[in-house]
Amino acid sequence: MPDAVYRDLVSTLFTMAMPIMGFGVLYALVGTLIYLKWQDGLIATLTGTAIVVTVARVWLIKAYNAAGSTTQDVPALKAWERRYAFLTYIFALLLAALHIRALVAHEPLVHIATISLIFTFGAGIVSRNASRPRLCVTSLSLVVLPTAVAMMMHAMNEFEQHLHAEFFALQAFFLVTVALMSLQSVRHLYASSVEHLTTKHDLAKLARFDPLTGLPNRLLLRETFQANVQSSQTGEQMAIHYLDLDGFKAINDRYGHPAGDAMLREVARRLQLMIRTEDVACRLGGDEFLLLQCQVRHPDQADLLARRIIKQLSEPYLIDGIEMRITVSVGIAMAPEFGLELERLMAFADTALYRSKAKGKAQVHFCTVEDLHQSGLAVA
Repeated sequence: MPDAVYRDLVSTLFTMAMPIMGFGVLYALVGTLIYLKWQDGLIATLTGTAIVVTVARVWLIKAYNAAGSTTQDVPALKAWERRYAFLTYIFALLLAALHIRALVAHEPLVHIATISLIFTFGAGIVSRNASRPRLCVTSLSLVVLPTAVAMMMHAMNEFEQHLHAEFFALQAFFLVTVALMSLQSVRHLYASSVEHLTTKHDLAKLARFDPLTGLPNRLLLRETFQANVQSSQTGEQMAIHYLDLDGFKAINDRYGHPAGDAMLREVARRLQLMIRTEDVACRLGGDEFLLLQCQVRHPDQADLLARRIIKQLSEPYLIDGIEMRITVSVGIAMAPEFGLELERLMAFADTALYRSKAKGKAQVHFCTVEDLHQSGLAVA
């Protein structure tokens, strides 16, 4: 399962503070009424424990959100999920214990109250936690199986009421049957959720990545640029590298578009290998690429990277057994020297690229104030 889908599925567990608190209140009300009726110490203990577990479940949700919720890494999310499941299992056992204790006496109203809690819990588990099937199956098993066994044992006790045993056995059968049907619903809801979330993330990826090369597109480039503008520290710069492949059109015309597409994919692969994780290589379209180089302390760093790009992309390409060659021209605009608007910086870098093309290709040039005046642009 993709990590993004897993994050979304787990996140649904930690949006249930109000239902958890509400059900804890219901347990406390039923338990308190039974205690007031019977003065049973075990009922009081179970009720108090249920209140403590409910508080712990709500606190866990707040702690998860305080720790960063879905922004945490997957191992951390799995640890949070295990804690959530552990507390849910304890609460399920407390529900079963309350009903089993209620069976010691023939009190129909008490039985109705406790069995109603169990059915409500089961419905809530299915509707709220179907995104985690194992949690649902285990929780339902822990509450239903002990309860059903206790009801069958209670049915075997002699009692003078007509059809007493038959009705309790029927109730146990209903409980197990509803649980099994609920598990079928869990399977369906889980499959639907996974399919929906996978589609959602696939569409989000298509909206931000170039389908041919897999590189980020303009949308993701803009998002990354804005994020770096907000997080950049004093003295840090960014370099916008505007790349244009020299000789690509001739390759495309001579060998056809499949060969050209294969070359573009290889260009993208080489670019990805040359940049750091904080940098972004983007395909603008056709044979034009753009590289966002972050955390630049001196323009020499940008110049060094540009020259590495020219060298690596000028190496031969072996496509369909044929050796092909291209070069690349680079224009660079520095931010914040030439502003902090991405579109303007791209225009400035394009101006510098034009100089590289005009002076023999396979070169790198930085945008200068003179370049801007010649092209009719002005620095903001």
